[in-house]
Amino acid sequence: MASVVIAPTIILSDIPVDAQEIKEIGQFGDWKAYIRSDNNERFCYIVSKPKEASLRSRRGDIFLMVWHRPAKKEFDVVQVDAGYTYKKDKNGKQSNVKIQVGKNTWTLFTDKKNAWTYPGDDDTQIVKAMRKGMKLMVKGISSRNNPTTDKYSLKGVTAAHRAINKACKRS
Repeated sequence: MASVVIAPTIILSDIPVDAQEIKEIGQFGDWKAYIRSDNNERFCYIVSKPKEASLRSRRGDIFLMVWHRPAKKEFDVVQVDAGYTYKKDKNGKQSNVKIQVGKNTWTLFTDKKNAWTYPGDDDTQIVKAMRKGMKLMVKGISSRNNPTTDKYSLKGVTAAHRAINKACKRS
């Protein structure tokens, strides 16, 4: 994995970028853990880039992350960034993305370049599967109608997840 810090601005858009401090907690196998904060709020996340990605040369940054934001009581939020704009259906709604760990599959909704679970779905179940699994696959369709498959290693995800659990404890 490259040593670049992935700082998801979409998540903390309510905190000015210049007020944020990003600190790497550590590298854990194929995953890195970070803490991002200002004086009032902590945001901890683990992130990895795919080992294999379709159409990689025509895409921006591709990554998968799991994050905690204790001040908002948000934990184990799974986010996928495809590095392209997702396809919209004929009604102008964003398409779905499939995420698979082992035999378990979940459907995520998209918003431009990002995908998350539907409200009410349990991100914790995905994280549990990630901690037990070896590989994770994400399938999506770009706005140019190109199907993509990204394959992630889950080596180190358990240790990285423990690190953010410690840094951003549930209250």
